[in-house]
Amino acid sequence: MSENGHPGTPGATDEKYPHPTDQPGGSALTTAGDPWAAPLPTSPQSPPPSPPAQPVWGPPTQPPVAPPPPPGPPSGPRRSGRLRIGLAGLVAGALIGGGAGAGTVALLDEPASSGSGTSTAQNVTIQNPQTATTATAAAAKAAPSVVTVYVQSGSSSGSGSGVVLSADGYVLTNNHVVTLDSGSTGDVQVRTSDGTVYDAEVIGTDPSSDLAVIKLDGAQGLTPATFADSDEVQVGDVAVAIGAPLGLSNTVTDGIISATDRAVATGSTQDDTTVIDALQTDAAINPGNSGGALVNGAGEVIGINTAIATVASGTPDTQSQSGNIGVGFAIPSNSASRIAQQIIENGSATRAFLGVSARTAAENENAEIGTGAQIVSVESGSAAERAGLGEGDVVTAVGDRPVTTSTELTAAIRSSAPGDTVALTIRRGGGTTTVEVTLGETG
Repeated sequence: MSENGHPGTPGATDEKYPHPTDQPGGSALTTAGDPWAAPLPTSPQSPPPSPPAQPVWGPPTQPPVAPPPPPGPPSGPRRSGRLRIGLAGLVAGALIGGGAGAGTVALLDEPASSGSGTSTAQNVTIQNPQTATTATAAAAKAAPSVVTVYVQSGSSSGSGSGVVLSADGYVLTNNHVVTLDSGSTGDVQVRTSDGTVYDAEVIGTDPSSDLAVIKLDGAQGLTPATFADSDEVQVGDVAVAIGAPLGLSNTVTDGIISATDRAVATGSTQDDTTVIDALQTDAAINPGNSGGALVNGAGEVIGINTAIATVASGTPDTQSQSGNIGVGFAIPSNSASRIAQQIIENGSATRAFLGVSARTAAENENAEIGTGAQIVSVESGSAAERAGLGEGDVVTAVGDRPVTTSTELTAAIRSSAPGDTVALTIRRGGGTTTVEVTLGETG
C-alpha cells in the first residue's frame, strides 16, 4: 500500500474488502473506511438475518434525510429516507452520508426555505449536580459546540454531525458527510444545538483524511469547541460521543478509549482508500455520528468520529450490517485541528509523505501474522530515497511504535506532520538498523 492509501505495485498491497459481499472472510477496515465498507442496504420489512458473520470495518453512512424544518411549531415526525449504515468514513470508500442504503429512520420535517431559522432542540443541562456523572459534565460543556449537518445533492440526501471551530461559523466535519460518498459536494444546511438553522458553504475538503470544513452563513456568537492534546489520551480514559445518529440531534453516548494508534483503512474500492491513525472507542457511534465530537471527561474534543466496525449477516444476496457493535473510530484531535486550520487558510491540506509503496511482510506466508511493512518500490527524489531506503527493506517500527502491516506504516506516517524527522527501524539482510527520515509533503 502506498502512503496515500492507494495501491502501490499490483499484488504488493494489503488485501482490501471494500464491501461485505466482497469479503472472503476475516475482518476488514474501510477508509474512516483496510477495508472499511459501508453497510449494505437492508429493508426494514425484510426477514430476520442469519447469524452474524465476520466483522466489516467502515464509516457509518449518513442517514439520507430532508433538510432541516423551518421555524414554527413542530409537526408530527415523519419517518422517511434511506440510510447507509457502516463506518463513519476514514477513507474515500468509507462514507457516512449517502443516498444509498436503507433501514435508518430520520425524524425530520419539511425542508427549510430560508438561510436560518429556529426549531425545537434539546440542550444538555445538569439538572442535579449531586447526581451528575462525568458524562453529564462533559456533555454539558461540549454539546453546544456540536451541530447537525444536512446535505442534499440531486436525488440524494444525508445527514451527519460537525464540530464548531469558531464563533463566526467555521465547522469541522467529515469529507464523506458533505460529499454523500460521491466526488462532489452538495447543498449544505446546519442546525446548531439551540435549534437555529443556517445555510452553509464548503470551504474545502481533504479526502485523504476524510475531513472537511464548512462555513455557516451569517453565524455569530457560536460556541467553539475546546480541543485537547490527543497525544495525551490513554486507554481506559472516559470517552463521550456527541452527534446526530439517525438524524437525532444532541445525542450523547459514553464509553472509554479502547485503543490508541489504531491503523484503520476505509474505502469501497481500491481507488478511494483513506487511512487514519485512529482512537478506538466503545462509545456507541452510528450513522449520522460522522463528523461529530469524541470528547474526554472534561468535555474537550479528542477526536472526530469517523468510522465503525459492523458485522455482516444474511446470505450473499441479502447481506446486511449490524450497525454499532461497540467498535468505533475517531480521527485524533491533533491531526484534525491541524488539517482544519490548513483548509481554512488555504482551502486544502497537506500531509507527511515518505515516498514508498509497501506490502505486509508475513510470517511463513501467513497474511494474518504480519511482521512489518516490506518496501516494494521507492519514489525517486522522495524522503525515503534520500534516507537510503530500498526495495526489500522491512519497516518494523516508526519511533517507538511497532509496525506489523503496511497499513500501520501508512497510519504512523500520516500521524506526523510534513518536515518531521522520524526514526524507522529497518530489517535488512538478516540484521536490523535505524534510519532517520525527514518526511516530505504532499497534497
